[in-house]
Parts: sequence; structure tokens; C-alpha cells
Amino acid sequence: MAASFPPAPLIVTATLPGDVQAWADHLRAAHFLPDRNFLKAHVTLFHALPPMVLEEARSMLATLAGGTAPVAARIDAVMDLGGGTALRIASPDMLDLRAQIADHFHGMLSAQDQSKPRLHITVQNKVTRAQARVLQGELAAGFVPRDFSFTGLALHHYRGGPWDGAGQWSFRGRHGA
Repeated sequence: MAASFPPAPLIVTATLPGDVQAWADHLRAAHFLPDRNFLKAHVTLFHALPPMVLEEARSMLATLAGGTAPVAARIDAVMDLGGGTALRIASPDMLDLRAQIADHFHGMLSAQDQSKPRLHITVQNKVTRAQARVLQGELAAGFVPRDFSFTGLALHHYRGGPWDGAGQWSFRGRHGA
């Protein structure tokens, strides 16, 4: 018999290409507190869609991904999170895609998901301000911007610890279409 779980908020992420995923996972493994590092590196688009929109979200994300070409992005700076460190991502097209999703789920977004998004990959969190500044300095000293393309969208159930997958869709549209 399959396990039954209570409804859980839904997280939407943008999928990183394999080389960027491996690189960011390596940074997380090196700098994230081990007892808190139970997720792979990720770029969160929405933190908490209501669980009741699960099938609607799956349908919408599948449709969007099917008509969207891989989305250009650039890791363009080291980002200060206060008690942590991230890699800032510039991607106007991903922000446009996110805005389409936000418009669709208008009235159902959490306060956090209604605020202006700051695309990033967290590599360190829940540390002292001093620890964060040390890592930011180290990363900034050798920082080189990195261009890549997001490869799709993913949906997850948030249940307090590691996320449970609820779907993943690759971008299948054509460039210039």
C-alpha cells in the first residue's frame, strides 16, 4: 500500500543544467552546514503554492515548458543573504516566465511569493554574519560570471525536510520560434 501524506505546500524551481548543478552542489557541500544540507542546489521560483493547486500547477508547468526554449541566464555576482551566501542569477526571461505563473495563481501566493524575486543559488545559510562575509570575500576574489541556460521547471512538495518530487518538465520549445 502506498504511503499517504498530508497536503504540503508546493515549491516551484527552475532546473539547472548538469554542469552547473554539479558545480553548485559541490559549493553547497563545501560551505553549507552539514546537518542542514539535505537539498541539492536549486533556484526557487515559488516557495509555497497551496497544495490544492497541485494538478493545476502540473498542467501549467508542463504547458509552459513544452513551449519554452531553454532560458538564458548568467550567474553574475556573489550575493549577501545576511546569515548566508548565494550566487546571484540574472535572467530576464526566467523572471518573465515566473511572472506568467504568478499571474495565473494570483490571489493564492504567499507574501514571500508576492515579493520581487531575486533569483539565486544558496551555497551557505544559517551561519553568523562574520562567517558569511568571509565566504563572500573568498568567492568574490575568484569570481567569474558564468552563462548557462535553465533546462526546465520542477515541482516539489515541502514537508519540512528533503523535498518530495511532484513533477519535472524540460523546456522543449525552439530558440527563435
